[in-house]
Amino acid sequence: MVVDSLIEEIQDLNLSYLLLVQRLLRKDRATAIFRLKLSDEMANLLAGLSGKQLMQLARTNQLICRPGFEDAGQLTRVLNNSREPGLARLHASLLMVSADRSVEQAGNAER
Repeated sequence: MVVDSLIEEIQDLNLSYLLLVQRLLRKDRATAIFRLKLSDEMANLLAGLSGKQLMQLARTNQLICRPGFEDAGQLTRVLNNSREPGLARLHASLLMVSADRSVEQAGNAER
């Protein structure tokens, strides 16, 4: 059945994502936290998951990862960037950080 196949693909993607997160956190924790937009608490939790816990979390029916771009305008600017590839990557990183900070500031303003 198509739905079962899609759920299996989601679960496989979840497991791959969780394994990548753990590998990134072990290799360079500060960079992983920055790139994955994780809190220290979440980074500690994910880094400490056992194999059994990874499988349990991966087997949910929903994606546990999300796109780094929060809005279509931000993604469009990155895709239509005519800069050199090295500068384009830097520009994309800066756009993602600025979007993340504006979301944080909006959340703080609501409090």
